[in-house]
Amino acid sequence: MSRTRRRQIFALLGTAFFMTILDGTSLLTALPTIEDALGLGGPAIQWTVTAYALAFSGPLLLCGRAADLLGRRRMFLGGMALRVVASLVCGLAPSAGVLVAGRALQGLSAAIIAPAALSMVVGAFPEGAERHRALGIWGGLGGVGATAGLLLGGLITEAFGWQWVFWINLPVGLAVLALAPGLLPESRGPVRGRPFDLAGTVTVTVAMVLLVYAITRLPVAGWADTAIPLAGGIAAATLFVLIERRSAAPLVPLAILRRVVRGNLLAFVAGMVVDGMLVTLTSYGQQVLGWSAQRFGLVAAVMTVTSVAGALVSQRFATTLGLRRVAVVGTSLLACACALLAAVSAVSAGEAAVLIPIALLVFGAGMGAAAVCGQIAALTGVSEEHSGLAAGLVETSFAIGTALGVAVCGSVATAVTSDSGRLALGQRSAFGTAGGFACLGLIVALTLTARGRSSADRTPAARDNTGHDRVPARRCDPAA
Repeated sequence: MSRTRRRQIFALLGTAFFMTILDGTSLLTALPTIEDALGLGGPAIQWTVTAYALAFSGPLLLCGRAADLLGRRRMFLGGMALRVVASLVCGLAPSAGVLVAGRALQGLSAAIIAPAALSMVVGAFPEGAERHRALGIWGGLGGVGATAGLLLGGLITEAFGWQWVFWINLPVGLAVLALAPGLLPESRGPVRGRPFDLAGTVTVTVAMVLLVYAITRLPVAGWADTAIPLAGGIAAATLFVLIERRSAAPLVPLAILRRVVRGNLLAFVAGMVVDGMLVTLTSYGQQVLGWSAQRFGLVAAVMTVTSVAGALVSQRFATTLGLRRVAVVGTSLLACACALLAAVSAVSAGEAAVLIPIALLVFGAGMGAAAVCGQIAALTGVSEEHSGLAAGLVETSFAIGTALGVAVCGSVATAVTSDSGRLALGQRSAFGTAGGFACLGLIVALTLTARGRSSADRTPAARDNTGHDRVPARRCDPAA
């Protein structure tokens, strides 16, 4: 495949990915207008966010494996078609029920698109510097989409109405659907034996839905009311592991999971830090400093610029200096930025307006580096036939991390505020909690091998179609 063709493929997939991220965050600034227009109450409007999170996180692993077996282009096109329909439904929604159903369809479409697109990126670029560069740009697109959505959501709502927060997907989605069949090559892994692990699929989907539901409800309902779904999710996850160990054709081969676990842990912790910090900063900026959504979006744009720079620079240094060093720098920057934000929340509004952009400059650079290093570590050494599964795993790790980060930081802020009667003190504690997550990420970064792979990745053992060793591997790198 020529370099020009690879760039065209990346541009198309990157556009779809960017719009998926943009759509997820632009809704947040449009929620007050939607609430007034449809006459929604607090719980109903919250379900527009929760329904998306559940439909996205639950089937990610299944969708990733389905892309490997049924065809990555086929799954991608199906996901884009569903996204166009779902966006049309959301914009035309006359009631809360229709809007929540449309958001669930959008979440499901994102679960189909994300692993299929990322696995096609992995397949289009050879492992090494060229793939690292592509993943760096991919991470930068995610950062731009997330923060651009915060700014554009308010502007689009004010200029055209809240419906266009959803309808902006229509022309982009139709263009992608028109171009993709002629540009994207079809690829799939060899189908041998039983193609789907039905028991594993059901248990992992149930586990993910219950865990995400419990996590997202935690800040509102508290531990007592979320204990049952949380326990059910943990039980289903345990059952899933037992099923996978005994299955002849597991949904997630444990050998693959062991190979990429460190990269997924880094992506998980990065998600906790990023969204835990962002939801706290949003509350602090609007409730304490009195910033409008547009002003907050403009300030957040500072973070976008440095996150893109951090992603692009880190992919280059990951190749030359090694993945561990870059990941350590990235997580350290996240921890320093959270510490600075905790200190900022104790100063005057005028000083905060100056110091917050500085903290976001640092945070953005760390976010770009940590996210890209997590992706590289989670996708390096994975065969093409399992690339969709590996992409689904890293997307799942980040999604669960973001939900947990929001829940824990929100719970900490609420608890401290209730005890002290001071909103700023609660948010300062939440910033400190996000900094603690970053320190956990630093520990994970220190366990990465120089190139982001465990010793099992560099041993010459042959693998069967489930990812298990056929020949015992001999460890040859004590440092790993």
